[in-house]
Amino acid sequence: MLKYLVMSAALAALPVLAQEPVELRSGQTAAGVSESLRREAHAARDRAAAWLLARQAPEGHWSNADFPALTALPVWALVRSGYANDPAVARAVDYILSCVNENGAICREPSVQRRGGGLCNYNTALAMVALHAVGREDLIPVIQRARQVIAGTQHFGDDIYYGGMGYDAATDRAYADLSNSYLAFEAMRLTESVEDLRRQGDGRVDLDWAAARRFIERVQNRPESNDQPWATDDPAEYGGFAYKPDSSMAGSVTNADGRVHLRSYGSMTYAGLLSFIYADVDKQDPRVQSAFDWSLRHFTLDENPGMDQQGLYYYFHTLAKALSVMGQDVLVLDRAGPINWREALIKKLLSIQRFEADGTGYWKNDEGRWWEADPVLVTAYSLLALNLALGD
Repeated sequence: MLKYLVMSAALAALPVLAQEPVELRSGQTAAGVSESLRREAHAARDRAAAWLLARQAPEGHWSNADFPALTALPVWALVRSGYANDPAVARAVDYILSCVNENGAICREPSVQRRGGGLCNYNTALAMVALHAVGREDLIPVIQRARQVIAGTQHFGDDIYYGGMGYDAATDRAYADLSNSYLAFEAMRLTESVEDLRRQGDGRVDLDWAAARRFIERVQNRPESNDQPWATDDPAEYGGFAYKPDSSMAGSVTNADGRVHLRSYGSMTYAGLLSFIYADVDKQDPRVQSAFDWSLRHFTLDENPGMDQQGLYYYFHTLAKALSVMGQDVLVLDRAGPINWREALIKKLLSIQRFEADGTGYWKNDEGRWWEADPVLVTAYSLLALNLALGD
């Protein structure tokens, strides 16, 4: 079977950020996670996988059938957790394939209309990553066509959204946000090996990464590289990321001079850091380092910094991806000293896993914004974060 490039391999291929050697405590593995905690995490992972497997619809999807991304995330999480050969994964792949459009997009016309249309970019990006993780050769053409769709949604209008991606280019409005852009950037990087398998004479498909970098810069609170007037060097915001080049989900602040600045927040800062890496920006670059420094100044696992409990599990799994890429297991925090983020995240996830009477386990956010009241979505996020923290 063709060996696919999945997320762990892609992360491992990136150069590691230079760091001081850290002496591991007795009983820790090379990844800095104690063997006893690793066993607990594996048990929690199996409980969650069993919970997901029991909740798949007969048609093969999870949660809302209108959005294949809500099935792609559990597929990705199950494959990463060692369940690639479970029949549920094959059923889910069949469902995802039933969502493939004539143009190669992987999305459905939603039963309830929304401003973002069918969220085609979001659904296609996550679906193509999940199919790639499954590793079946017959899925290669589907992924190749999905890459063409994603590349075609990059925005090139003469406006502040230049280089980014939105929910659905078919809505024909000038719009791009960092969350959709980061997911698209990630999908293109994690599936790029299929470009080597195109038929002779077919051109390679990719994004305009220079344009992508321009968009990412315009979402970062860093006046040296962001030409938008809201960017600030205030230490509370500097280096972090907003949601779009003209708004932040965390709101804004007005300084003593009456200037309005968009606030940075946790999940988008990790998404922005990852986006720069995917866009071929070196990890030692000041743009990346300033984002990493913001994350250190605001590091917590009790909330999504700047958003309280909103988007908490999206934050956990994006944090795990970003810190894995940065290659630094032990973070030196000014206010709390050194902390092994892998152990800290695993312990956090173990402490908030919920249990069914049958012994299976799941996660759920009581703050339901961004679909996080859906335990399937949140459990998939948590499994991805758990596997990354384990280094599995």
